[in-house]
Amino acid sequence: MKTSDFGFHSFLALGSLALFFLVQSLGGGYYLLVAFYVLQYVVLSTAWNILGGYGGYVNFGTAGFFAVGAYSTVFFFKLFGLQNLKQLDLGFIEISLPYLSFIYFPAAVFAGALFSGLLGLGTGYLTLRLRGVYFSIATLALSIVAMTIVVNWSYVGGARGAFVIKPTVVAGFKDANLFVLCAMILLTMLSLAIARRIEQSKLGAGLQAIRDDEDSAECSGVPTLRLKLQATTISGALMGAGGALFPFFVTYVDPIGAFNLAHTVNSIAMPLIGGMTHWTGPLIGATLLGLIQQYFGSKNIITPEMSLLIVGFLMMLFVAIAPNGLLGLLKRKHKKAHPISATRSAPEKPSQ
Repeated sequence: MKTSDFGFHSFLALGSLALFFLVQSLGGGYYLLVAFYVLQYVVLSTAWNILGGYGGYVNFGTAGFFAVGAYSTVFFFKLFGLQNLKQLDLGFIEISLPYLSFIYFPAAVFAGALFSGLLGLGTGYLTLRLRGVYFSIATLALSIVAMTIVVNWSYVGGARGAFVIKPTVVAGFKDANLFVLCAMILLTMLSLAIARRIEQSKLGAGLQAIRDDEDSAECSGVPTLRLKLQATTISGALMGAGGALFPFFVTYVDPIGAFNLAHTVNSIAMPLIGGMTHWTGPLIGATLLGLIQQYFGSKNIITPEMSLLIVGFLMMLFVAIAPNGLLGLLKRKHKKAHPISATRSAPEKPSQ
């Protein structure tokens, strides 16, 4: 294992353990809620950044992918009657109630990722030949179409919404909410690992070429459509996986909450604020903006509508003065403070 890989995995493991035990020591409650929502936005913004940051294609359909993942959990809970399941008999082994969560939580995340990933793949085939604002409008239309279907689908609750009863007891956890938080922490680690892997792979290099100049990249032999389809599928799958855990935490899902505009706006603003060219950008932006929103929201200082207005203003501000986000500002200040080291690190021009 490379030193950088070891450092990255150590960072994820230590950070996750520290967060989990910190929330547990604080008694859960409000702090658990804040941690869950911040981690949820880390997943959504990281997923959005795979296509929007690396590839330069702005996706306005985050809420749609998120909601598909959430309603896939609702659908399978009703289909298999998991609400009333007390024991699972597999023939060779019987799984009692305290251990059932270790089965249907990963299954729900897999189902949410699968359906949203397939939706991303289908959306890519239909829309990725569009560019710029036309692509963005098409993804927004996708979210509206998905919401219309859900509102008129009574099996998953329709406009009334549906309840998902979280597990009452989970082996090894004194509170079922801590298990849901643990699942979200693991999903966040996976999302960051996937984003970092893409950034360092040929897929990431190809997406960067598409972002810089798609026509030149295509003329240079870069398979632009295939790379964009891969990015759209992976991005949609991660958004759906994040949505699949949402019903377990809130226990009630309705179209207004699942398709909330805040999911889309925040998933765009957080990478923009943190920085869209590196996997740490969405992590920084989601942590800062998420904590600020939760703090002011808990104090009733700002309403959700006012929060979206402020986020929109911050987006315009960063586009104007820091298009590369906080990471770009830090790099710029570092170059100004150490001009000699920056000059030395730059490659020398070949002699004529």
